[in-house]
Parts: sequence; C-alpha cells; structure tokens
Amino acid sequence: MNTGRLVFSQILDLLDRKELHRCIDLHPMPRVSKTMTARDQFLCMVFAQLTFRESLRDIEACLRGSQHLHAMGIRGRVTRTNLAYANENRDWRVYEALAQVLIRKAQRLYAADKTNLDLDEMVYAIDSSTIDLCLSLFPWAHFRQTKSAIKVHTQMQIQGSIPVFIRISTGKVHDIHFLDQVVFQTGSIYVIDRAYVNFDRLYRIHQALAFFVTRAKSNLRFHVLESNPVDKTTGLKCDQTIALNTSKSKAAFPQRLRRIRFVDPESGKSLTFLTNHFSLPALTITKCYKSRWQIELFFKWIKQNLRIKAFYSNSENAVKTQIWIAICTYLMIACLKKVHQIPESLNRILQILSINVFQKVALDQLLTNFDTNFNTFDIHNQLEFNDLLTGQ
Repeated sequence: MNTGRLVFSQILDLLDRKELHRCIDLHPMPRVSKTMTARDQFLCMVFAQLTFRESLRDIEACLRGSQHLHAMGIRGRVTRTNLAYANENRDWRVYEALAQVLIRKAQRLYAADKTNLDLDEMVYAIDSSTIDLCLSLFPWAHFRQTKSAIKVHTQMQIQGSIPVFIRISTGKVHDIHFLDQVVFQTGSIYVIDRAYVNFDRLYRIHQALAFFVTRAKSNLRFHVLESNPVDKTTGLKCDQTIALNTSKSKAAFPQRLRRIRFVDPESGKSLTFLTNHFSLPALTITKCYKSRWQIELFFKWIKQNLRIKAFYSNSENAVKTQIWIAICTYLMIACLKKVHQIPESLNRILQILSINVFQKVALDQLLTNFDTNFNTFDIHNQLEFNDLLTGQ
C-alpha cells in the first residue's frame, strides 16, 4: 500500500466509490448542493466519527482550510452551513444503502470465522437499544410525557458481531414489531429476549423452517408431554417437551415446544428457555442464548465510541443520517480489522486511528506495530526540551 497516502484515505479504500454513487443515484437530492456533494458529506461525517468531533462547528474548525482536504478526497467547501443543509436535506436512505454494501463485505470477510458454539447453523441475535432525546429539540420522536427517544432495532450475526439488518424508529414502537420486518432464513437460529415473546410471531419463525431461542415468561401456562434426562452437574435442571394450555396461545402456536431450565453455577440465577429446536443438546441451547450478549456489547460499543447519543442537527433526517454513517464507520473498522488481520480490539483500533488520520503511513504498519510502552520515548530529550521552554 502507498505509504504516501493519508491514513484516512486508506480507511476509505474499503468502500468502492462506484458503490457510493450507486447509492446516491437511488435517492437523488431534490435540490443538489453545488458546494457539498454526498461524498463530501460522507467523508466529513466519517471524519467526525473517527475523531470524536462534538459539533458541526467543531468539524468546520478542524477541516476548513486544512491542507489535507484534497488528500482526504473532499472537494467542496466545509462549512457548518453546508454540512447542516446536507444533513437536513439529503435522504438518509443513501447511507442506509451504503451500510448494506459494507454489511455484505463484512459478511464475506467473516464467513470463515468460527464461534464457540460449534454449530453448522447461522446464529443471529435480535434486540434494540433506546437513545434518549430532549423533547423540546426532537418533538418528532415523542416517547413519553417529558422526553423523546429513538430505538435502533438490530439483527446481528453472532459470527463476527456483524449487524445485518437495522431499523431506526421512535421510542414508542414496541420491540416486537421489528420481527414483522425480519426475513427469516431456513435453518438459522434466532436468539431473542422475553420482550419478543409473541406466539403468533414465533410461529412465523417456525413456519419459515427456522429456529428461535428465547426465555419463557413467568406466567407461561403449559403442560409437560415428555421429560428428557439431563446432567444436573452442568447446571441443567430439566429438558421438557411441552404444549401450551390457553386457547389463545394454542391457536397462535399449535406445535410442541421445548422448555429447558438452567441454573447458572456462578450467579445462582435460574433461567428458563423456550425453543422449537429439538435436536441440539440442552446445554448448547443455553450457550446460544448466552451468545446474545454480543449484541449488547455492540450497542455499548457504538454508544461509547461513536457519535450517536449527541446529534449535530435535530431533524429526523439528520439524526438518521448521523446514525447510519456511524454504523458505516463501525463496519469499516470491522472490515479493516479482518483485512489486515489485526489482533487488537475494535475499540483499540479506533483509538489508534483517531489520532493518526492525518499521518502518512501504511495501515498495516500503523495497526500492527503500534506500541504504547512509555519506554519507547526518549525521556532525556523530553527533559531537555522542557528546559529550553523554561529558559534553564
């Protein structure tokens, strides 16, 4: 790779420029900005995500008049007015489509990865995360009497922690409605929590010849058809084949279900699981549900490391634009980690990139040889420099 190019430009090499233009053509802007193209907007917003910029004014201060703009690929005038207009008026679906391109790329890169579940089936976790907003600034996202909120509904591929399907809604939309938008793949396993337990929708998963693993609600009414032996030293307490009792639940899910009760040896917490998968060992079912924690880590990571809790503009279009570009940034870092076989965590990679975006060094060299050991610095020279500053 050309070491004379900026680190920022090398990161964007993961995204084919033709793919970006295809996404732009899908959702043209009614009144095109001549001084801020969609590519300029995307590059500025990715820069803001990578370097933790706080506002549009902050982005402008860092980039306007910078000698690196041309090398970064930015051709327009970087002003907060231009950025605000682009965020308000350019359709957020451009960047949703771009995220789908990166999702497909990440899936190909992580296709050969193994999980600790040792399963042939593809495992997906489904959950949502709520982002609280100020009601007076974001009235379109009204949630409760005194606040607004949006939800990021996500279907994540456990293999590689890749979000494969995302929808953004207001906080009022119940989690369970997201299942109506998911296309279930035959033979795949979908891990969901109790908020998604609705037997009509679970039966739709069953009819798609897919599997689900979830936790049973405490008020579940059922009768046992068969009990299978379990090794209680592993924490398993029962493995039962059951049928539902109430007329409403039987009409919604007329087939048998599998009920597994497990007590965590470490915490002592009792967990009861429901699934329509009868061939997997009971302990594997519990491990499948445990793998759902990866989607919680994903939400935690993007909230802590990317700008999706504080927004540069208040309109619905601008908020969705910022979130989708943040997701694109996450996917590019995930792809970068795989392409260069970097052993560091995504958080560590982002921290390294954030302070080196204007450096001209090969990415593989930067990310594989980065050393934070203080012994690498010449402390003697640093003291001499301080002496010069103090006039001693």
